[in-house]
Amino acid sequence: MLCFTACGSKKENLQYDKSTITQATDFLIEYCNSADADTIEQWNKMTDFQIESQLNQAGVPFTKDSFLAALDAWQQGTKECGEYVSHGDYKFEPSSDELKVTTSAKFKDRDADITFVFDEDLYLDSTTIDAHYSIGEIMEKAGLNTILGMGTVFVILIFISILISLFKYIPALEEKFKNKGKAESTQEAAPAPAAVAAPVVEEASNDDELAAVISAAIAAYEAEVGGSTDGFVVRSIKRRPSNKWHA
Repeated sequence: MLCFTACGSKKENLQYDKSTITQATDFLIEYCNSADADTIEQWNKMTDFQIESQLNQAGVPFTKDSFLAALDAWQQGTKECGEYVSHGDYKFEPSSDELKVTTSAKFKDRDADITFVFDEDLYLDSTTIDAHYSIGEIMEKAGLNTILGMGTVFVILIFISILISLFKYIPALEEKFKNKGKAESTQEAAPAPAAVAAPVVEEASNDDELAAVISAAIAAYEAEVGGSTDGFVVRSIKRRPSNKWHA
């Protein structure tokens, strides 16, 4: 019974000091409103130790990250709502693990809700500025978002359709590249043409002339020595391997 009772018991809300939280939020609003671009840049250039030291000296329940985030949120809020004018009373909403503090604020261009969230240790966790828009402005934004979304979809669909229409050229291009590759490989693999041997020209005419000269010389010699050349015919001439004369 004790176990079930303990498990089913609800955690108590955070205990906080309203005046301390009010002072912290007032300080944050005033500082964010007075900080210019140079001051924010100077904070961003500080080291973690320097920022923590500054916040501890000021005695505010802020961490480095939550403080810098609050400065950034304030800058973004003033861009959207205009210059800060004033704010109303704070509304405290504690829970078991956080404390939410909200207030309605007036800016030059439009009103907004400022929300501060403190963690279970009552240190600032986040800061948000929610601008108030009229129904007409909300509808205008919704319409613009719808047009932008539909336009994006149509542009993507058109691009996809163009891309699909180009698919029919892919096989032809692929075949072209394949044929080109085959032609190049065939050219590279083709052997070089063998050298054509020069035709051997028979020196028949030269041999005939030589035979005629030799025959004439032998006939002349036989005529001088009184011999007869009847029945003398040169049928063939053979060259000796060596051209040297032997005794």
